[in-house]
Amino acid sequence: MNPLVTKVETFIVTVPRDTPYLGPLGPGERVNARGYVVRKGNGTIYPSLDRSVAVRVTCADGSEGWGETYGICAPRATCEIINDLLAPELIGRNPEDVERIWDDLYGLMRVRGCNSGFHVDAITALDIALWDLRARAHGLPLWQMLGSRQRERVPGYLSGLPASTLEGRVEMARRFREQGHDAFKIHAVISSEGIVEEVAALREALGDDALLMADLHWKFSADEALALIEQLAPYRLHFVEAPVKPEDVAGLAWLSAHSPTPIAAGEEWYTEYEVRLRLSQQSVRFIQPEMGHTGITQFLRINALAEADGVQTAPHATIGTGLFLAASLHASVTVPGLWRHEWQHSVFARALELLDTDMAYADRSYRLPGGPGLGVRPGQRFWDYAEPLS
Repeated sequence: MNPLVTKVETFIVTVPRDTPYLGPLGPGERVNARGYVVRKGNGTIYPSLDRSVAVRVTCADGSEGWGETYGICAPRATCEIINDLLAPELIGRNPEDVERIWDDLYGLMRVRGCNSGFHVDAITALDIALWDLRARAHGLPLWQMLGSRQRERVPGYLSGLPASTLEGRVEMARRFREQGHDAFKIHAVISSEGIVEEVAALREALGDDALLMADLHWKFSADEALALIEQLAPYRLHFVEAPVKPEDVAGLAWLSAHSPTPIAAGEEWYTEYEVRLRLSQQSVRFIQPEMGHTGITQFLRINALAEADGVQTAPHATIGTGLFLAASLHASVTVPGLWRHEWQHSVFARALELLDTDMAYADRSYRLPGGPGLGVRPGQRFWDYAEPLS
């Protein structure tokens, strides 16, 4: 008989940083009393430090699995959902049943409208930990439990140029170009000198053969986004990301049908249910599942839908300790329709300091961590920054 889950622990991991995520504060921006920045560029709240929620799930034989989810905003809410609602229903379950467990935990709150957000984030952390446990019990790296390996390494693209001025961002891009990087994505939320101006300057600095992408951070209506994309057309963007608000399903589909540039979206789509709705309207050419929201079970189901519709996968990457990033890389190496995986260099380097791992990024690609399961475990610095919440 396989060992059953006996214990669930939650941890908030908080790592200070000198420069807020995405870049220095812009005009009129400040850190509020709770340590958050409301970015004027898109009216969205961001942390002024790095923060994540990690979980440890332990089985009767003492084996442990690690998972992680978003913790950048109100992390205690996610921990409370795990500890008060989900953990009692997970105790006594078998990690071999991980996909059924996802469905059961999701179903607990379906009729209360909890089909994304903190509730599904909480399930995500447990889902990753259960997959880690399951793979370790078999003595296998996680990817081997998920599918057939399609590639040795996971190709990446550079995301973010966190300098305070356009001149500084262009110079940063030039340095990365000199190091051999060939694909760059800007975050329009900090393009205070103008999005078109920034893309034009980067195209001139990086040359015709560099790939350029622009993340618009849900700033625009569909009409506004199309007008902007037409202005950007001479600079040959590889894709435009998140151009309209997530709720505007019809607007995204309309924009995709009329845009001269491919549309990418999906970091905020938690489940196959949300994705099926968008893909049925041919809304995107690139889908961007975020492992910190989807967990492994939904990541796999989402990619199956994308593959069936001929949509390329470009997984999202964000603030975390590196645990859910490791899960994303294991899953990505099995995805036939993978384009590239986001590499947020300013986040990834900090994550490596928290873990015991051989995970790496070099030559425009990720190297998967070795060993069974996720292949990563919290290191000493992780514990220096971790606060247990039970």
